[in-house]
Amino acid sequence: MVARNKEGQIESFPIAENIHKNSILDTTIVPATISSKVQDEAKHIAKKVMECLNDIGIFGLEMFVSKSDEVFINEIAPRPHNSGHFSIEGCSISQFEQHLRAILNLPLAKPELLRPTVMKNILGTNFNGNYKFIGLSKLLSIPSTKIHIYGKKQTSPGRKLGHITCTGDTLDEVLNRASTAKKFNRDSAS
Repeated sequence: MVARNKEGQIESFPIAENIHKNSILDTTIVPATISSKVQDEAKHIAKKVMECLNDIGIFGLEMFVSKSDEVFINEIAPRPHNSGHFSIEGCSISQFEQHLRAILNLPLAKPELLRPTVMKNILGTNFNGNYKFIGLSKLLSIPSTKIHIYGKKQTSPGRKLGHITCTGDTLDEVLNRASTAKKFNRDSAS
């Protein structure tokens, strides 16, 4: 996630590592488990892309890393993005506030990761129609775990219905929390 304002100020968020299942984002891990060389290259590419686009706002830049540590751009999303939802609890500024700062030509904040963070998408399961969330009490009993429900009235297989964000002191701790939280939450027909 990277933002640019009209004055040309560019600020990048901590690099996130995304894991997809069935071509849909399942998990975002921050900090990404990549080398500092790859991180530097990704930030360099993000800055160059924003300079070339000469646009304002927040952008999600999806990149891939080859086995030889080459970085390739796959997608540019000119908007707040599901990949940046970790920033709500995990960073010193959210992607949404940074986007507003950019489009209003206000100074951009330097996003800092506050704690290791994992975001898990809540996706529709095997049916279409009305649904309800179950397991919220168990999910919310997990320390440093938040749920965001998007308010969609209908579900379908793979539809993004919300997300869970877990933070903690270590990445292992947060990955365990997120895995537990995901097991507790699911949708069901209403």
